[in-house]
Amino acid sequence: MTAETSLDVARIRKDFPILDRNVRGERPLVYLDSANTSQKPRQVIDTLTDFYERHNANIHRATHELGEEATQAYEGARIKVATFIGAADEAEVVFTKNVSEAINLVAYSIGNATAGAGGADSGRLRLAEGDEIVITEMEHHSNIVPWQLLCERTGARLRWFGVTPDGRLDLSRADELINARTRVVALAHQSNVLGTINPIADIAARAHEVGALVLVDAAQSVPHGLVDVRTLGADLVGFTGHKMCGPTGIGVLWARRDLLATMPPFLGGGEMIETVWMERSTFAPPPHKFEAGTMPIAEAVGLGAATDYLADVGVGAIQAHERDLLRHALEALAGIGGLRILGPAEPVQRGGAVSFTVEGIHPHDLSQVLDDRGVAVRAGHHCAWPLHRALGVQASTRASFYLYNTHAEVDALVDGIRQAQKFFGTA
Repeated sequence: MTAETSLDVARIRKDFPILDRNVRGERPLVYLDSANTSQKPRQVIDTLTDFYERHNANIHRATHELGEEATQAYEGARIKVATFIGAADEAEVVFTKNVSEAINLVAYSIGNATAGAGGADSGRLRLAEGDEIVITEMEHHSNIVPWQLLCERTGARLRWFGVTPDGRLDLSRADELINARTRVVALAHQSNVLGTINPIADIAARAHEVGALVLVDAAQSVPHGLVDVRTLGADLVGFTGHKMCGPTGIGVLWARRDLLATMPPFLGGGEMIETVWMERSTFAPPPHKFEAGTMPIAEAVGLGAATDYLADVGVGAIQAHERDLLRHALEALAGIGGLRILGPAEPVQRGGAVSFTVEGIHPHDLSQVLDDRGVAVRAGHHCAWPLHRALGVQASTRASFYLYNTHAEVDALVDGIRQAQKFFGTA
């Protein structure tokens, strides 16, 4: 434990088998890429194994004991996820493949409502030519491209908040951007590149004044226990399991039950129906209306185990530990000549993803040198090309921290950067 946190990191690390391995020969793995995907604790791995070994069956349909067990495990995971994010009702939790699918679900549902498939209660969802959707320059491509496609289908106009040089949203034009024509405001809670935590409640209050819906991409904030949907201010929230110690292939869309009830289905098929005639169909109530076909059952159960794990560790302790790591990383990186931190340089309203450039070294080359030393980071545009253009760089290197990282691993990153500078003659 550090002096400032109550998290026993040495004990936590024993829960993650992969952290014991060596890479590139005999180099101990230093995993600093959790914003890309997190590692999985043994408790989640064992849950997946147990499900497949003892309870594997399809859900909702089978009347045998295995089917009952699988259904209970799947729906139990929904309850666990709802509790973790503060949802009032587990029926507000829709399982998806990932956050990208969650955002696409919303965009296509709005498109279906616009096309007249949403029923009498879906008027708030409909877009007309001249209506506007507002996003930000800070977004992951998953929260840009679906809205571009929706605008192309409907004739709506896409607008966006810019980014200040220090990596904050430029809110100076908020009243102009969010206006009577705005129907949707979609933005990240925490930037996957800059670590910036955006003022969702303030932006949502302005959006609600003009009757707009607010969707939040919380892929980078839910894993760190930063989201309580009761107070966040959003109408819809998407996140993904693999960044929060859960399996890949499972994500979540949260929305209030009354809003989900007005949204047309995204996909058609088995299980999402109420009745089917040859001429027409009626649909199940939320959340099942949006869960067509055989779902990622084991993955949902694994996500439930991940929420149990994070809750048992304690999100407050996780947050304190990550703030401590972030403070150490920002101070240490700032001491490297020629290194530019993208985004806020102070650990205020900022999460543990730190992207940077090093003068004279391409991010891909830097990441390769780090990898040779066992330090795993990400290099590129991080699925945020417009943001990199706005900051005047083609690509960056990103280190991201989670509950299992240590000060020594931050120091290994810093030492690796200095070695790369020596290797490329830029020190």
